[in-house]
Amino acid sequence: MEFLILLGIAAALAAGIGWSRKRFRPEIERTKRIRRANREDRP
Repeated sequence: MEFLILLGIAAALAAGIGWSRKRFRPEIERTKRIRRANREDRP
């Protein structure tokens, strides 16, 4: 029984991570671009 609960939690976690990656992709890409630009500005 504990195994099923653990499996359910793992599945929910994986689904949540997948959803959040899909949902916040534009923000993540924007952050990467800003970081890259800041890094290039430094000597």
